[in-house]
Amino acid sequence: MGTVVGIDLGTTNSLVAYVQDGKPVVIRDERNDPLVPSVVSLGDDGTIFVGREAERRLLTAPGRSVYSVKRFMGRGIEDVRAEASLLPFRVSGEAGGVVRIGIGEREFTPPEISAFVLRELKHRAEEYFRRQGEFDFEVDRAVITVPAYFNDAQRTATRDAGRLAGLEVL
Repeated sequence: MGTVVGIDLGTTNSLVAYVQDGKPVVIRDERNDPLVPSVVSLGDDGTIFVGREAERRLLTAPGRSVYSVKRFMGRGIEDVRAEASLLPFRVSGEAGGVVRIGIGEREFTPPEISAFVLRELKHRAEEYFRRQGEFDFEVDRAVITVPAYFNDAQRTATRDAGRLAGLEVL
């Protein structure tokens, strides 16, 4: 059985933590940075970049980078049309259907993009546990925070993103 972590999947930044001796411990990267920017970018060759590298690519490849995806979780195009018109990336969808976000030539749903961020956090936690000598620890379960105002569709979309990232969402 693997390890349970807590994930704050944020609009701007995200982080991952676990409980040790009854206290939360935020997992930091090798540069001691606790935050992962909630940004995803698609390279010309199809490589997916997440976090700091994706954030840097906002300047060099803005048409291939997306941020603030949490705003679109579990919402239809009718709900987000005004917000979408202010963003530099493509947001589309059919009436009554799922929002689609264009990155380069590809399209993704908000849960698919959020899953990239969640996978990065899962990987960060697994690397941390390996560095601590816990080689058999797989991060397979997570509690993912959502705002209190999220409705059922938004909560379900967040759970779907977790499942896409290989996590059982508790």
